[in-house]
Amino acid sequence: MNERQQARRPGGRSARVGAEVHQAVTDLISERGYGNFTVGEVSARAGVADSSIYRRWGNLETLLTDVALTRLNAQSPMPDTGSLAGDLRTYAANVAREITGPDGLAVVRLAVALSGNGQQGLKAGGDLRAERMRQLQTMLDRARERGEQAPDAFTVLDHILAPMYIRVLFGMVPLAPDYVDGLVDRLL
Repeated sequence: MNERQQARRPGGRSARVGAEVHQAVTDLISERGYGNFTVGEVSARAGVADSSIYRRWGNLETLLTDVALTRLNAQSPMPDTGSLAGDLRTYAANVAREITGPDGLAVVRLAVALSGNGQQGLKAGGDLRAERMRQLQTMLDRARERGEQAPDAFTVLDHILAPMYIRVLFGMVPLAPDYVDGLVDRLL
């Protein structure tokens, strides 16, 4: 590691640029939809050089995947409440809040688009899915270690996440707390 890398601090210019680029992507997806903007437009919106984006992310697909993962992880972290029911309720409530928030539809559309956009999209969508499944699996493994019976990660996806995403995609919002808790209750 060189001196410049050692001197870089989290929360400094690098973090600020990352946040500005992420917000520019989210805004452009909200306004235009997936696939209707370029790295140049992201850089102009964020006020950074496009070379900075290429240097940091390599390409638009990698940037989009990073935006989706960062938003999902920041807004919907894996809880550890001490019980599977508590973890799932907290997690589902966090996801519901994120996907119905101001940029929620853009994040959902981004996740869907990344999953079906040719070879690059399949990799990006696969990366996004794999990271979320890994996180869910960690929560489920903790529950099993406590002696609780836990479903597999795909069952959580099918019974909790998919219904919420579908409702958001089709404009069936808000996601009321009773609805979200009911998804967890039916799963368990």
